[in-house]
Amino acid sequence: MASLSLQLTPMQQPDALQPSTAAASQNTSLVPFNLATNTKLSGCDVVVYPREPSEILLQLENLGDRSLDIKVQIEGNFPLEWCSIHKEPDKQGPYAFDPHAQMSVVLCFNIPEDFFEQEMAVTPNHPMVLDFHSRIHVYYQEQGTGRQFVETGALNLYVRPRSLYLNFIPQLYREVDFIGRFLKIFEQAFEPAVQTMDVLWAYLDPMTAPQALLPFLAHWVAWPLDQRWTLARQRFLIRSAVELYRWRGTRRGLRLYLHLYTDLPLDDHIATEADKHICIEEICGEGFVLGNTCLGQDAMIGGGRPYHFIVRLRPQRPNQIDENLVRHIIEQEKPAFCTYELYVESRVLA
Repeated sequence: MASLSLQLTPMQQPDALQPSTAAASQNTSLVPFNLATNTKLSGCDVVVYPREPSEILLQLENLGDRSLDIKVQIEGNFPLEWCSIHKEPDKQGPYAFDPHAQMSVVLCFNIPEDFFEQEMAVTPNHPMVLDFHSRIHVYYQEQGTGRQFVETGALNLYVRPRSLYLNFIPQLYREVDFIGRFLKIFEQAFEPAVQTMDVLWAYLDPMTAPQALLPFLAHWVAWPLDQRWTLARQRFLIRSAVELYRWRGTRRGLRLYLHLYTDLPLDDHIATEADKHICIEEICGEGFVLGNTCLGQDAMIGGGRPYHFIVRLRPQRPNQIDENLVRHIIEQEKPAFCTYELYVESRVLA
């Protein structure tokens, strides 16, 4: 008569359980396993999901009058590193089991996150195995007599993908394992597009859109991309393109463009133009006209320079400004008939 009783109980109850016939017909033993493990065993059935740990409770009861030395082992046609056996923290290897006592051992299964993406899973000549079978062996020895025994329990392990689409069908169909695996095919095909629609606003904002989408957004607002701009500057310029178009040809538009490139402040709170970090002064003298000019201030021998302006930039750190790029910006933004002068001053205003 057996002195030890064992019972396997899964800690998570599956919604559906129906082993796939394709997997059951494959003999893909990964460790030595002499039993007929290519068919479903009569025992505990457990459904496991990648990235989600699953636990099985092994309950033991000593039915005899002698203490037992217990040792638990598992073997099957799945990688043994998937399973870890959790005993009492202070016990290693065989440990004592008092008469008429009960104890529990936890079997924890962790399926790799990339189980369905592994190279061996997509090999055409080797169909993917989803159903695994194993046995739990509990070796025990009676203290005092030295007699050794073994009790065995069967465990069927079914690896399944999680499917969100099961939430949209009646409960009756959720109990069919094939339907869940079939819906997962459509979920993997359509769910990326559905998730993209949920965050579509981020794809249309130049500040958050993927880099590969920037040329499309730039074309959308007719903004030419220049490789001299950094990625961050391109995002700012595409986002501000419409406002730059609105003020093109004006002092405000040129100052905004230079601000986006140089990071120099706009200084809207400074009333005097000459004190700003981006100073744009227009030459408005009327030339040497008696009665309307003042010598030494706005009088010019030979006449004035109509439609002329002066740009002064006061960078806050060295090498902050590429003068050739600044000239390209000014040439692009100014009216064609205007002339200008550019000065980059090294001093920093207080």
